[in-house]
Amino acid sequence: MESSIQATKQRFGIIGNDPKLNRAVEKAIQVAPTDISVLVTGESGVGKESIPKIIHSLSHRKHGKYIAVNCGAIPEGTIDSELFGHEKGAFTGATTTRSGYFEVADGGTIFLDEVGELPLPTQVRLLRVLENGEFLKVGSSSTQKTDVRIVAATNVKMIEAIEKGKFREDLYYRLSTVEINLPPLRERKQDIHLLFRKFASDFAQKYKMPTIRLDDNAIELLLKYRWSGNIRQLRNVAEQISVLEQNREISYDTLKHYLPDMGSNLPAIVNAKKSESDFSSEREILYKVLFDMKRDVNDLKKLTLELMKSGNAAKVKEEQSSLINKIYSDETEAEEELASIIEEENIATEADVEVFSIPEHASEPEKKDKYEYAEDIEEEENLSLQQKELELIKKSLEKYGGKRKDAAEELGISERTLYRKIKQYNL
Repeated sequence: MESSIQATKQRFGIIGNDPKLNRAVEKAIQVAPTDISVLVTGESGVGKESIPKIIHSLSHRKHGKYIAVNCGAIPEGTIDSELFGHEKGAFTGATTTRSGYFEVADGGTIFLDEVGELPLPTQVRLLRVLENGEFLKVGSSSTQKTDVRIVAATNVKMIEAIEKGKFREDLYYRLSTVEINLPPLRERKQDIHLLFRKFASDFAQKYKMPTIRLDDNAIELLLKYRWSGNIRQLRNVAEQISVLEQNREISYDTLKHYLPDMGSNLPAIVNAKKSESDFSSEREILYKVLFDMKRDVNDLKKLTLELMKSGNAAKVKEEQSSLINKIYSDETEAEEELASIIEEENIATEADVEVFSIPEHASEPEKKDKYEYAEDIEEEENLSLQQKELELIKKSLEKYGGKRKDAAEELGISERTLYRKIKQYNL
C-alpha cells in the first residue's frame, strides 16, 4: 500500500509525507473501486480537489465524464437549472431545453465543491438523487434516471451548519458515507519547506529566472507561521517573492515582509470581533440603566410636586418616607436634598409655583388646563431620552460620513440595531 500511495501522490502532484495526508490518500484509493458517496473535509486551500480526481481515475467510471461544480459560485436562482437542467419556457430566458450536470455526467462522477453552500430546496433534490438516482428538470413533471457517483467537499463545519438549520442532517449522512479529512498546512510542518521549494522551482522555470532560496532564519519563520490560507497562500507567497525580489537569497526580514500579521512570531489572530450576542447583552444593560434613571426622575418629580403643594417638608418626609429611602440610600443625603428643594421653592417666582398650584376656587376648565399643561411638561421630559438618542445617532453618523459600521461601534450597538434606529427616526 505504501508504494501505491507514493505512486498516486506522484501521479496527481501531491507533495508531502505527513501521516495524516498519507492516510487521506490511502482512503481515497480504497474507496475508489466502489460507488460509495464521499465527503472531503478540510480548511480552504488544503487541496481538497485532488481527492475526487484520485477517486474517479481509480474507479470503473474513469472512462465516463468527470464534472467539478463549485456550488458556492452559482447563484441560488440558477443552481437547480445548472445541476438538473430545465425545460423550454420553465422560467424567463429559458428559450431552449437544457441538460443539467447530472444528466451529462451519467455513468461518471460529479464533484460538488463547497456543498455546504447549497440552498435548502436544492439539498432536497440532491437527496433524491442519492437515494434512488432520480431527478426532475426545472419545469418538468417527468422523472429522469441517472447513474452518477457523487464526491462532495466542504470547508464548513457541517455539524454546526445542521444545528443552525442551514444543512439537512439526512443529506449530510448520505454524503458522508466515507469522510476524508485533509489536515491544514500548520499541522504538516515537515511538508511546508518541501512545498515552498517545489513552488519556487516551478516559478523559476515559468519566469525563466534563478530559483529563490531561504536562509536558515527564513526557514524557521516559514515553519512558525500559521498559514491560515494553507497551500494556496504558501504558493502565492512563493510566486510573489520569485517575481519581485532581485536577491535570490531570501532572509528572515525579506520573508517577513510578505507574510501578513507578522508583527511578531506569534500565530495570527483569527477573529477579534464581538459577536451579535455580546452587542445584544450590552444593549440590554444600557436600556435597563436608562429605564431605571427614568423611574428615579419620575419619583423625584412626584416628591417635588408634593413639597411645592404642601410646603411642609416634615409632613412630606413622613408620608413619603418609603419613596425617599428608595431614591436616597443615605439619610444625610436625603435631608440635604430636601432642604435644598425647599429653599428653591421659597425663592421660586409666583409664575413657577402657579404652574403646579391649582386654587380651590378655580373652575373646572381652569383645573383641566393646569393638569394638561403639567402633563405636557412631563411628557416633554419623558421624550428627552429619545431626543438624546436621536442626537447621538445623528452626530455619530455625521462624524463617520454616514458609515453605519463605524458609527455603530462608537455608539456601542450592533450595525443591525443602528439600521433599525435610522428607519425608526427616518434619518
